[in-house]
Amino acid sequence: MPTATLLLFIPACFALNMAPGPNNLLSVSNATRYGFRAACAGGLGRLLAFAGMIALASVGLAVVLHTSEWLFGLIKLAGAAYLLYLAVQLWRAPVADGTAGDVAATAPAVSVWALARQEFWVAAGNPKAILIFTAFLPQFVNPALPAAPQFVVLGTLFLLLEVVAIALYALMGLHMRRWLAQARGQRLFNRGCAVLLTGAAAGLLASRRAA
Repeated sequence: MPTATLLLFIPACFALNMAPGPNNLLSVSNATRYGFRAACAGGLGRLLAFAGMIALASVGLAVVLHTSEWLFGLIKLAGAAYLLYLAVQLWRAPVADGTAGDVAATAPAVSVWALARQEFWVAAGNPKAILIFTAFLPQFVNPALPAAPQFVVLGTLFLLLEVVAIALYALMGLHMRRWLAQARGQRLFNRGCAVLLTGAAAGLLASRRAA
């Protein structure tokens, strides 16, 4: 692909990767509770969901979401319900006083697979994500050249930049541990995240299909 196209794509794409959203919020929350490595490993579930969406966009199957009102609504309802479930879990999460290094230790044990599954369903439950890929990636595809290789390059770059975003948000959560060493800080953070996830669920329910 032309260098000029990539120089336009990379900053625009990274801004999209870094936009606050349910998955990035999960990276922060998981890092504060389970540690940096666990949060980054859990992000693999998000990458898998996004890779599938990019594949759908590249072969044109995302047009279904543009034309099928009931399918879009079904995915939207499932995604909102899962976000609300996570919000309730965070609101009710146990807290305890301790040192900054003890914050993760007080959290219930959880497997990397469970975190990855959580990230996957949050990403997969947002039909707007496919529409974003459908609208965003084609802007950088040259119609005079084969489309598939270009989608591979753009999709790979998107996923690599998403890895950076996961790490940065997890790092943000890691540095919040000192404040979260006290029970009050943990409770405020968990409930703040719960409120934000509830807001994300409400926004998902209020969203409409792209014209």
